[in-house]
Order: sequence, then structure tokens, then C-alpha cells
Amino acid sequence: MLSDPVRTDPVRWNWLAALADTGWAVAYDVVPLQLARDLLAEAQQLHGEKMLTIAGVGRADDYQQDRSIRRDKIRWLNARSTPQAAYLDIMETVRLAVNRALFMGLFSYESHYAVYEPGAFYARHRDAFKGARNRVLSTVFYLNEDWKTGEGDLDDGGALAIFSDDEALVPIIMVPPEMGTLALFLSEDIPHEVLSARRDRYSIAGWFRVNDRLGAPSLQAPVLPGTLPL
Repeated sequence: MLSDPVRTDPVRWNWLAALADTGWAVAYDVVPLQLARDLLAEAQQLHGEKMLTIAGVGRADDYQQDRSIRRDKIRWLNARSTPQAAYLDIMETVRLAVNRALFMGLFSYESHYAVYEPGAFYARHRDAFKGARNRVLSTVFYLNEDWKTGEGDLDDGGALAIFSDDEALVPIIMVPPEMGTLALFLSEDIPHEVLSARRDRYSIAGWFRVNDRLGAPSLQAPVLPGTLPL
């Protein structure tokens, strides 16, 4: 049985306060480096074997492939490989930590590998419509080693840009897709985009959902920095 992750390792989970305060957070020590490398190797193998599919937008009857909006390729995780199972176990720990600290009522999790080839991007969007409750908390875990974040030819692109609202011209933060980085944000509230990549960019995108039957509330007990409840 999993222990309370916030109580047993509070430093590792200090990003929870930022998530409560701003609706987004960036964490660096949630997934072990060796597991990140194993996930990258698997994603690269799937990509090389052409086992990924072109991603679309919308769900069910509204689903469509629109290259003016997004150009990544994906493969859903199913826990059938050792790296996938280990990653999903960690996301279960994340679910418990968020529910323990922020009372979000997260119930289930789905995720997929995402590969952005050179020139691929994802235009500004939100991961869920307001009030739809189909996706509540989004996660993006990055798998790229030696990613350049300079200027011009010294920049590999592909950053995650997080905005305060749909009309903002300047992002709040640009998150480089560097191996070991985990970005989390409220699916309904945070507009974001993926800038055009200049080399193959690997990540795992995921979403926590609530149990629709229970109608669980969203984040309702903000935790101020330094006052995380244990």
C-alpha cells in the first residue's frame, strides 16, 4: 500500500504549493532519471518503428486532424512495458499527493507519448472546456537530453509556453522540454502552447480526471507557500 507521499518526502512535493497558488507548477525530482531514459528509449523505438499516429483535436464526433493546430504524433501508454508501468505508478503517487494536499478528487489518469518532429508545434489551447470536467489536471513529462535553450541555432525550440489568459501576448513562463522536467497545470484554466521544435522532441502528456458520478470539486483549498498541510 502506498504511503502518504507529502508527509514522507515534503521537499520532493513542494511544487504543490505553487500549483495551489497559480494553477500551474514545474517539478524536477518526481521521476528518477534512469526511468526517464528508459522511457525515452522506448519512445524513440516506437517512433523509429512508425508505431505512432498523427494526433488530432476534439473528442468523439468532434475529433479531427488539423495540422494548423497541432502536428505531433502520439502513442497511448498502457502499462504493458516495464518503463510505462513504473511511470504510471509514479503518476498514481502524484494523484494521491495532489488529492491529499489540494482536495481535487482526482480519480483516474490517461497519458500518451508525444513526439514533435522538426517544425511540429501545438497552437495555444486549453486541455478542457470550462465546466466540462473531463480533464482536470494536465501533466507533461519531458524526455529530452542535451536540449539547447539558447538563441538562434543554439535553441532547439519546443518550449511549453504558459499564459495567464487567452489574450496574453507574453507567456508567464517558458518551460524547456528538458529530461526530468514535469509540468502540471489546471486543464480548464491554463492556456498553453508548444513552440515549434527544431529537432525531435519527446514527452509524455497526461491528464487526471475526476469521477463524473461523484461530481468531485476542483481545487478548493488553496495552500499558501510554506503552509502545505501534512
